[in-house]
Amino acid sequence: MSAVMSPSSSTDTAWRELHEAATVPYKKGGSFAWHFARGKLGRDPVFRGLLERGLIGAQHRRVVDIGCGQGLFASLLASMSVMQKQGRWPASWAATPERADYTGIELMPKDVARAEASIGHLLPAPRLLCADMCSANLPDCDLVVILDVLHYVDLEAQEGVLVRVRDALRRGGNPQARLLLRVGDASSRRGFAISQWVDRTVTRIRGHKVSPTWGRPLAEWTALLQRLGFRVQSMPMSEGTPFANVLLVADLDPAA
Repeated sequence: MSAVMSPSSSTDTAWRELHEAATVPYKKGGSFAWHFARGKLGRDPVFRGLLERGLIGAQHRRVVDIGCGQGLFASLLASMSVMQKQGRWPASWAATPERADYTGIELMPKDVARAEASIGHLLPAPRLLCADMCSANLPDCDLVVILDVLHYVDLEAQEGVLVRVRDALRRGGNPQARLLLRVGDASSRRGFAISQWVDRTVTRIRGHKVSPTWGRPLAEWTALLQRLGFRVQSMPMSEGTPFANVLLVADLDPAA
């Protein structure tokens, strides 16, 4: 009698395959790029969480990744597309874009260089911009992803970025347009302090200057997004870590 694979076993297998496929390209970018990609994708719960919660839909084809680093999300999107085309996508996971049109925005030239060396060959070719998120032109889009970078600018600049994100999503014309924003909840003092310390440490390891940071309590993040015309759900996104990270799923409110 053949063994029947449980849903959890099926998704574990699929995730291992995705992890391998999405990180292999970083061997082209050198040892640091490869080891960083494997560690980030393997230890950060947000990437698998996005899949298992169905937060990236097939309708989210035009993707803007703000603070993209070395473009790991672009590689993951490409690997997900291949797995679906080959018929190995778990039934419990919602379909993701068949062919993502990806724009990554990153301030740090070293990260952009690693991204170009590692994933520049992907098709369709990702657009990788070395630019400041506070002033970079944002293309019309269906999905914006901002993971753990908005706290690098002050409160006024944070709102400015979010206003421009909202406008880019509106111009895209997709009624299911979405922002995925992960932030630290400053009201959880211990977890927030730990996440800030780790963030500064990783920034140094990546060869970058450590900048001041500005946080907000979760209630303030939610209120800001609602004021800008988003419907907001908050999801804890620190599983297996000591951090106070929260993923805000912000959908444009058609009535706003």
